[in-house]
Amino acid sequence: MPLPGQGLLWFGVVLGSIYASRESATQGNRTADALNVLLIIVDDLRPSLGCYGDQLVRSPNIDQLASHSLLFHNAFAQQAVCAPSRVSFLTGRRPDTTRLYDFNSYWRVHAGNFSTIPQYFKENGYVTASVGKVFHPGISSNHSDDSPYSWSIPPFHPSSEKYENAKTCRGPDGELHANLLCPVDVAEVPEGTLPDKQSTKRAVQLLAKMKMLAEPFFLAVGYHKPHIPFRYPKEFQKLYPLESIPLAPDPQVPAGLPPVAYNPWMDIRQREDVQALNLSVPYGPVPEDFQRKIRQSYFASVSYVDTQVGRLLGALDDLQLAAGTMVVLTSDHGWALGEHGEWAKYSNFDVSTRVPLMFYVPGRTAPLPAAGQRLFPYIDPFAPASELMEPGRPVVEPVELVALFPTLAGLAGLPVPPPCPVPSFHVELCREGQSLLKYFRPPTVEDEPDHVTGPRESIAYSQYPRPADSPQWNSDKPSLKDIKVMGYSIRTLDYRYTVWVGFDPHEFLANFSDVHAGELYFVDSDPWQDHNVYNGSLGGPSRRR
Repeated sequence: MPLPGQGLLWFGVVLGSIYASRESATQGNRTADALNVLLIIVDDLRPSLGCYGDQLVRSPNIDQLASHSLLFHNAFAQQAVCAPSRVSFLTGRRPDTTRLYDFNSYWRVHAGNFSTIPQYFKENGYVTASVGKVFHPGISSNHSDDSPYSWSIPPFHPSSEKYENAKTCRGPDGELHANLLCPVDVAEVPEGTLPDKQSTKRAVQLLAKMKMLAEPFFLAVGYHKPHIPFRYPKEFQKLYPLESIPLAPDPQVPAGLPPVAYNPWMDIRQREDVQALNLSVPYGPVPEDFQRKIRQSYFASVSYVDTQVGRLLGALDDLQLAAGTMVVLTSDHGWALGEHGEWAKYSNFDVSTRVPLMFYVPGRTAPLPAAGQRLFPYIDPFAPASELMEPGRPVVEPVELVALFPTLAGLAGLPVPPPCPVPSFHVELCREGQSLLKYFRPPTVEDEPDHVTGPRESIAYSQYPRPADSPQWNSDKPSLKDIKVMGYSIRTLDYRYTVWVGFDPHEFLANFSDVHAGELYFVDSDPWQDHNVYNGSLGGPSRRR
């Protein structure tokens, strides 16, 4: 990877060799009007956005994208933790196929040499590039972001990433700490910048370079925030006065929650400002004033990322690429903000598994922009609120992130990979998710209700591993060898059903005759999933105070 300050000279050299070697090989596979792809992945982003009906959060640039998009209201990740989720949707395989439930293995070695979305586009004539956190860094992507399989050029990581967990948060004592809450003066932090700012700058530079190519491009941009620590420009706090921040609607641990379902948010407890609260483990509640501060910083981080998305999309307008580039925005999973007395992800609840998902496809989800028309002018979140934008056509039918692979391929005009056989460990190119292409055809009078309400039988699957039946120090992120229980969850329009069963981490086998606990929530009457009616009762007490 080039050193900071080397600019993009390396990019031209690398792409020159790529184009020379591929020109004859790929010319017959691609058409001149192939759509480019811009895939935006925001870390830990739940659908707390204006386009999803949130009246508090200021997200005007993402809302503007949604106004031109097909907007999925019930999209779900397959596991609510970073590395397993990203490997799952980028390969189109479920965690039980990638065999990645933690951060400690590389699927090509551990499970199978499965193709990825960018690899498939690369093999079909696209120049593919990665900026920021796309694959999870480390062992789970072979310490290379799956390069060179997935990427035409070396992936870019911001140089300031290394300070994310350092003592850069100035506390009330004037000293620097490694805190959860970390609003900063950007001019005072190391390098005078933040990772997401660097990623936007590099992504815009890449867009300008890619515009000059004869080949279509696939650019994936991964933003860090609102992942903890909440390290963001301090001015964004002004958008969310503490007195305006409500608590979660259900801040208590539900009485009927099986202990195995609870995540004790240990990574948050390790932050210096949270340690100072002396909370009891695992259920000790966060003081209400600090709950509001956490929620304030999460929302401020979302608005900060929104500005970066806005500047990135604005570059599409500036470079006149909006008419030829599809844009997809999603997240790897959600994030609990005090619901069920929980924080972070690490569970099967909607607050952890439900993610935003929107597709802008020029000429399909919105008319092609006229000459000189700007679809994505940058919107300042600090400007007075203007008239609310109408979100794009909604789909409320439950869908899964493993659907990204076949859907992106189909929208780009590439052959859609076939469904995977069972088992599929020996098959390099197939997909376990259902294509979403049916939603992109214009609705008619006859079928419009299906697009609005969706068939009742649609299902999204998620899962989460646990080391024990009760919360302990490694319940949030157990290593593979420590997994003893797996929670398999089914989400329909009407309910969420989860069954916790014995799991053998050596054979990767779940024993569905060994049921440890169950959960059943009816969404219409219990939208926050607080009343477990599994087996027709509320179950036993879950809190141990």
